[in-house]
Amino acid sequence: MPLRCADIPNLPGLGEIALRAGLAGGDRPVRWPYVAENRSFSPWIKGGELVFITGIGRHHTQNSLFERLYEAVEIGVAGLVILTGEAYIGQLPNGLLRLADQLGLPLLEQPYSLPMVQVTETISRAILQREQAQTRKAEQQDSSLAERLQQRLGSTAEIAEFVRPFIRCAPEALSELQPTLGAWLAHQGNLSAAAVALGCHRNSLRYRLNKVCRMTGLDPQCAADMQTLILLHALLSETAEQAGNLEIQNDSTP
Repeated sequence: MPLRCADIPNLPGLGEIALRAGLAGGDRPVRWPYVAENRSFSPWIKGGELVFITGIGRHHTQNSLFERLYEAVEIGVAGLVILTGEAYIGQLPNGLLRLADQLGLPLLEQPYSLPMVQVTETISRAILQREQAQTRKAEQQDSSLAERLQQRLGSTAEIAEFVRPFIRCAPEALSELQPTLGAWLAHQGNLSAAAVALGCHRNSLRYRLNKVCRMTGLDPQCAADMQTLILLHALLSETAEQAGNLEIQNDSTP
């Protein structure tokens, strides 16, 4: 489960932070903490951040705080944390709390005495720990080593970037030839059986395999290259599934 706004006061050392309003949005996930140093924080926000307003170096009136709430809702932040104390923002106005409730935006209060470095470090660590736990859980549900490797490496684009240094061509160029490679590997190099499985002529299959070798620069007769071919097929199998029967439809080789 991702870190939620309602979880912040329960993190180690953050008990002084209180969720003061917007409890209806307490389950909003926190993507990352962000300390706002300017009056408007929209240009630096991607969405899902827990934004901290310190008041340091900038005078905040009640109206300007209202504006920050509306801005936060508009750009999709997870919640706002306002630092309070005698030095800058004395206390949260009741009108601000009511507005946060109306907007369903989590509004947390943090005393200035609580060091920001401790707060942001604790939150960041909690986010990373939960992401790692989710990754481990997903890996445990994978049914094969290939699926676990795919999960660990990331998206299709990230997998392609990972394998790119080991082959001559762009990994994406192999998409339509993945079924050929898969059938050949599944039938342990038996061209006749692989051709039957693909519904093509044996010579067509040989042509496609030669094309794979030319494009990748890999030689199946070399043990290390053969291992690379097997790993390529396993890691890029998702691309092959998306390609489907594209190679059979497009390949005009007799």
